Amino acid sequence: MNVTELRKELSRRKKLRVLLPVVLTVFVGAYAKHRYDVSKFELTGRLQSKHTAEISGITASGISKDIFYIHNDSGDTSRFFAITPTGELKSTINFTWSKGVVHDCEDIATGPGPVKGKNYIYLGDIGDNGGTRSQISVYRILELPTFATTPETHTQATTLHLTYPDGPKDAEAMMVDPVDKLLYIVSKRHDSVSVYSTPLSFKTHDSVVLHKKATLFFPGLKPFKWITAGSISKDGQKILLKSYEKVYYWHRKPGEAIWQALKRKPLEPAYQAERQGEAIGFTLDGSSYYTTSEGVFSPIYKYKTPLN
Repeated sequence: MNVTELRKELSRRKKLRVLLPVVLTVFVGAYAKHRYDVSKFELTGRLQSKHTAEISGITASGISKDIFYIHNDSGDTSRFFAITPTGELKSTINFTWSKGVVHDCEDIATGPGPVKGKNYIYLGDIGDNGGTRSQISVYRILELPTFATTPETHTQATTLHLTYPDGPKDAEAMMVDPVDKLLYIVSKRHDSVSVYSTPLSFKTHDSVVLHKKATLFFPGLKPFKWITAGSISKDGQKILLKSYEKVYYWHRKPGEAIWQALKRKPLEPAYQAERQGEAIGFTLDGSSYYTTSEGVFSPIYKYKTPLN
């Protein structure tokens, strides 16, 4: 080996001594992050019915332990489903209302209603891809124990018709605030999204104009940052919104309205990317939440709610 070759070899070895620790550090860091992220969620099961291939919302039953309600978006009939965390289909709940068919149901929530001590299911027919609907609708259904046990049931819905104060919007996030007794809708598509609310105290076929409460900006690229789902815990203290790539979490302060909490900077807990994640919902006690996605036999993930 001549002098030139020797110098090259020594230079190569020196570079290796410098680069090797860097590569190892990056590898270990990436592995640790992966283990950390995985520890933040649990795969509890998969949707087990071919009828649940377009799921766009999930919410915990208010009266039946370990039962969650899910629904398909546009193209389905007036129905939703009761499942277990493993994805087992327990019941198909068909509902009727004056027009007979739904347009594009995009989110579902449970909460209080007109009769004290009773729990209600709210299904948001709020999707509007073209931004052309003059009115959107929300269906309120009294929750019954048979929804978790009978393979197929039929019930009646009370319908609320809603109009935006600033023109039609596409939306996929609807939430029920049990503290202030308000229904919240968050729009989906634009660079900034809008937050709207209306009281839960409505009668069938009421038509009301939503109140615009806030405008929110989430960084990122469209369409990945579009807001696709939301949830408020049963005690009204915890709030979730999700986009296609992130989950956002807020803890409500005493005396604070939901829209005021949403104006604060959120936490961004770990999120396992899904095929087309459009569903998020707290467990009944608010200690955890679930997500699932559109697609046949989609996975169901469970996450621990961030500490306050």
